[in-house]
Order: sequence, then structure tokens, then C-alpha cells
Amino acid sequence: MGDTMKIYVSVDMEGVTGLTDPEEMHAGGRGYERGCELMTGDGNAVVAGAFDGGAETVLINDAHGSTKNLRIDLIDPRASLIRGPGKPHRMGQGLAGDFAAAVFAGYHARAGVQHGVLNHTWMGKEIHNVYLNGEICGETRLVAGLAGSLGVPVALVTGDEAVCEEARELLGDVETVAVKKGVDKFSAELLPPSVAQARIREATARALGRLGDFRPYKVSPPYTLGVEWNSTAIAAGCAIVPGTKLVGPRHTEFTTDDYWDIMSLFGIFATIAGRIACGSGVYG
Repeated sequence: MGDTMKIYVSVDMEGVTGLTDPEEMHAGGRGYERGCELMTGDGNAVVAGAFDGGAETVLINDAHGSTKNLRIDLIDPRASLIRGPGKPHRMGQGLAGDFAAAVFAGYHARAGVQHGVLNHTWMGKEIHNVYLNGEICGETRLVAGLAGSLGVPVALVTGDEAVCEEARELLGDVETVAVKKGVDKFSAELLPPSVAQARIREATARALGRLGDFRPYKVSPPYTLGVEWNSTAIAAGCAIVPGTKLVGPRHTEFTTDDYWDIMSLFGIFATIAGRIACGSGVYG
């Protein structure tokens, strides 16, 4: 770990305290500005807990949508923030092997999880399922795999109950904080922000106190990213990317020995899919 403890924080939005509505997830939507404040609140709770637990550097990555959601004017001044689109490594931008641990805040369950609030994988309705080396894969697994390829363990995942369950199945005895319990895709029983954020702060400090318990999540190379799209048109468009092949009418696969390629290629796929889908709404 060296002399300084560095903590990496990837913050998504669907699993943020208090949020259930697709409108809250994108600029111009009803409640979006408040959603950004709540998202920043969850991020700050991680930062506070990290410093309580002995961290000396905290890097936050805005990992949702436009990646221009977190309020830099409200961010804990001890942290720094990566913001804005065009980041080649997307949800994992800024990760490096010198971080003691990664934290995923505001994460959500993968596509198709029944009580997962705003459940999806990478895109709201264009993607039916994602597979990593043939096994079903949500965003938690995808980004944990990137961290693991660098030797960095995931110490804490926060979001709804469904993503906490997904994280424990995947990562074992990882710290989790459930800030809401899904009723259905767009409804949940919520904890108030003051309660949820106190729990996040405590869990972050607790996680840093037992870093020795966590192991990096390792996926064996080569890495094959399989995407089952909801549309033959999107699959055909993505298959134009060199190295990407159609393995079914709506199913593409890409194989690489470099995990960074998985993250950057997914960004390209999403751009292609978004154009082909003609901007027909964010969530299905």
C-alpha cells in the first residue's frame, strides 16, 4: 500500500439515495438538479468515511450518463473529481494500480433483476444482457474486473438492496450499504439522506479498517465482452467495429487481452447504439 492510502470512488446515479425516477437521471428532467445534489451527498459520505479511515487521497469519477452530474462546488474539498464525457475508460476512468481500494457508490443491479431499482446494464433499454467471458455481467462486475486487472480490490458498494446482493455474490465479504429497497423498477422504499449517508460514511471507514480482507476480483484473460442488444440494427452497427463479430442476430462479441479495451469499446458501442436508437428515451 505504500506510505499514502489512495482511494478510488466511482459514482453512478441510479443507486443514489432517494432517487427512483428516470427523469431524475438526465439533465433537463424533472428533479435532476436535486438528484445531482443527492448524488454528491452520497459521494461526499464516501469521502468523509475514507478520511475517517485513514485515506490521504480520494479520487472521484462521475460515472453516470453525461458524467457531468456531481456538483464540484459541493464536493468535499479533500477530494478531486474526474468529470465530463469522452473519457476512454468511462466508469473506471482514473483507476490505477496504486489505489488501496475502489468504492462503487450509487450503483444499481444489472438488467433483468426483478427488484432492482432502475435496473439495466450500461444502457437503459438498448441492452438486454451483457456477458463477460460467457457469464452474465452487470456494471459492478464490469468495473470490479477492471480494478482487479490492476490489482485493486473493491471495498464497498452502495445502492439498492439488489445491487448489494449482486456485489456480495460476486465479491464475497465486501462492505455494502443498501440505501433503498426496490418494489419494482421505478419504485422503492427509501432511507432519508441523513440516515443513508451516515451509513455510507461508517461503512467506508469500516471497509478501510479491514482492507486485508478484500481480494482483487480477477477475470482470466483473454476477455470476451458479449452484448445481447434489443435490436438487430444496433448489433449490426456495432459489428462494423474491427474485431467485433456478430454471434447472433442481436448479439455481438469482442475479445481482447487488455481489459482497458473492454471499457473503451463499450463507450463506442453505446455511442453507436444511441445513434441507431434515434434518441427514443433513456430507460425502457
